[in-house]
Formats: sequence, C-alpha cells, structure tokens
Amino acid sequence: MSEPLVIVGNGMAAMRLVEELHQRALGRYAIAVIGEEPRLAYNRVLLSAVLAQEISRNEIELKPARWWLDSGVTLLIGHRAAEIDPACNRVRLASGAALPFRKLVFATGSRPIRLNVPGMDLPGVLTFRDLGDVGAIEQATAHDRKAVVIGGGLLGLEAAYGLAKAGARVSVVHLMDRLMERQLDPQAAAMLKEAIESKGIAVHLKAETTRIVGNTRAEGVLLGDGHVLEADLVVVAAGVRANVELARTAGVDINRGIVVDEHLQTSHLDIYAIGECAEHHGVCYGLVEPAYEQARVLATHLAGKSAAYPGSILATNLKVSGVNVFSAGDFIGAPGTEHMTLSDPGVGIYKKLVVANGKLVGAVLFGDTADGLWYLDLIRSGEPIETIRNNMIFGRALVETRAARLAA
Repeated sequence: MSEPLVIVGNGMAAMRLVEELHQRALGRYAIAVIGEEPRLAYNRVLLSAVLAQEISRNEIELKPARWWLDSGVTLLIGHRAAEIDPACNRVRLASGAALPFRKLVFATGSRPIRLNVPGMDLPGVLTFRDLGDVGAIEQATAHDRKAVVIGGGLLGLEAAYGLAKAGARVSVVHLMDRLMERQLDPQAAAMLKEAIESKGIAVHLKAETTRIVGNTRAEGVLLGDGHVLEADLVVVAAGVRANVELARTAGVDINRGIVVDEHLQTSHLDIYAIGECAEHHGVCYGLVEPAYEQARVLATHLAGKSAAYPGSILATNLKVSGVNVFSAGDFIGAPGTEHMTLSDPGVGIYKKLVVANGKLVGAVLFGDTADGLWYLDLIRSGEPIETIRNNMIFGRALVETRAARLAA
C-alpha cells in the first residue's frame, strides 16, 4: 500500500520533486501537494516577462493539470496549510480539513522582505514575488505613471524592466554600491547599470530608503540624503527570507531557514525541506538550480537508495532587463587567485575567469553567456585547466578546435 507523502508548497521545487519521485519511486507514495496560490505551479523567473506583456500567464505554467493527474498527485491548490502536528502525522488546513502523512516535505519557498520604515503600509506600496503581485502592479500601473523600485537585485531589476515596458517612468533605488552585487563583479555591474539606464530607467546607488512619503497613499520615496523621488507606485524588492512560519508549528529546528542535513531531513525523522525555505550547512539558496538538485537527492533518498546533498555551487544564468548575464563560483576572486578578463564595452561583452591552484573556480559573463554552462562544468568538476588555459577565455569552440588540431 502506498505511503501518504504530503508536499507543502506548489512551486518549482515541489514540481521537480514530484517529477523525480515519479522516475525513482513510482507507486511507493500517495502524493498530495498543497499550494496556497489558486493556480498551478509556474516559473517565477518569468514574472517580469508577464509584467512586460511579453508572454501570457498560461505560458509560464510548469506542467498542465493533466500531468499532475497522470502522476497520481492529489493537487490542493488555493488551500493554506495552517498547522503541522508531528505527534499524529497530520497537516491541518485553514479550511479545517486534515491530511495524514507518513512523510512530509516543506517546499514553502520564501517571503518578500518589507522594509521597516514609515509609510511601508500605505496603499500603492507593493511587493514583486508572485503572480498575485504582478496582477496588483498591473492594476496600479498606467502609461506615464512614476514608479520607484526599491532593490537593485535580480527581482528589483526585473520589476523595473517590466514596469518600463508597460509604460511607467521608473527609478531604481539600491542600498549597495553596485547592482546585483551577489551575482556580478564591479565591472559587469557597471555595464549592467549602463544598459539599464539606456532603457530610460534611472538608477540610484548607495541610496538608503528612509520613508515612503504620502498621507493616504504612496506619493514618493525619501532617501537618506534628503532627496525625494516622486512615485505613484512603489515596488519593494529588497530581498526575501525563508518562509518558515508553518515549520515552526511542527517544532523542527529553524535558523535562517528550516535546518536540514545531507538527506534534506529536518530534526524530525519524517519531515524534510527543499528549496528556498531549507537551510543546509548554514546556507539558504535563493536560486532554482540548488532546489532542483535537492529535489533529486531527496527523491533518491525517499526511494530507499543512497544519496547525499553536498551543497551547491551557486550559478546564475539569466536575462536581466534584456541583457544576458552569468556568474558561478568565486567570481570576485579570493586572495591568491588569478584573474583572466576579456572586455569589449563597444559591443557590450565582458568575461572574467578566476583560477586557483590550476583550476577554474569562478566566472562572470556579461552580454555573451553562451559558454556559461561549460565554465560551470569546469568549476564543478575541478579538472586541471593547464592545457586549455591560454584559450579558455575565448570559449569552448576555440578550445575544442585547437585540441582537435593538436590531435590530428
């Protein structure tokens, strides 16, 4: 008889876990997925494209309803899990209904951070995290309206791009000295700033938000230097934190996220966590690929086979505001590392490779990211790069062509 397995959360991590379980443990579990949003799982990476009206909402669905049915999943969308009772292995829903489980997986993702400044609760102040936020922004946005986006990370820039495409006049306010400081080095970040400003988006760096100005609704953003940016709409994209509120009701160990071991197991034997809500060796990963890697390991473990999650090498390979960017590993370069760079600002291309002990340990690419996954494979494998060192900055095609000539 199949064991009841409940997955709380219906995002990208949950979908991949179901997919992996279908391949590795078909029929072993009776799976139920609980999703608070009233829609099928979708690709959050493409939210800005929906906001910019480049693609439709239906196009970002990860799997059609039929796929979930064919996978044998009981899909409870539009339902909020309110409490976990590990003593009797039950999930209580906000509706009052209860689901039994033998195994439970938290895939609850993260919540947007709302700044602790006056005026944050005024009408016209929104976040940018899910399709509901996209709908709220669309309703609040009209042609030639002024919008201020707080946050110059990935989500903030994507929100700014979508708003600008929708016809708003947009300013980005960022506390740090460069955009996307977690994914880009100073040179790549400077080129990204120039590319974004060329689209008519104003960028304010080292700018602290001290207040949302307005009486009955948002009218502007007051910066630390006293300058006020007028705004009909303020979008807060200043980061996220792991969504752990439900996990607290289960009594599992929580730090920044839900603490898990190499099997993605929490401090409770039958409860696991993957994705943005999980903390492994002190790290909460905010990217899709680590969540997929965790789903693969957990599915293997739940299938009764040996598997361990060692952690992930962070890599970002995205189109930000219409510009391709990639980074992986130690792209800044720790002391003692060597750097190789190739830059052509005229055509908007920049590459930087970081080498340590004869191995590639980091890379950042701007504009031309075609070789990004090849560089990532080299970083992950830890293979010596001495034989290709002189040519690798020029890309995989040249390296393989030279190798073929030498072998001829």
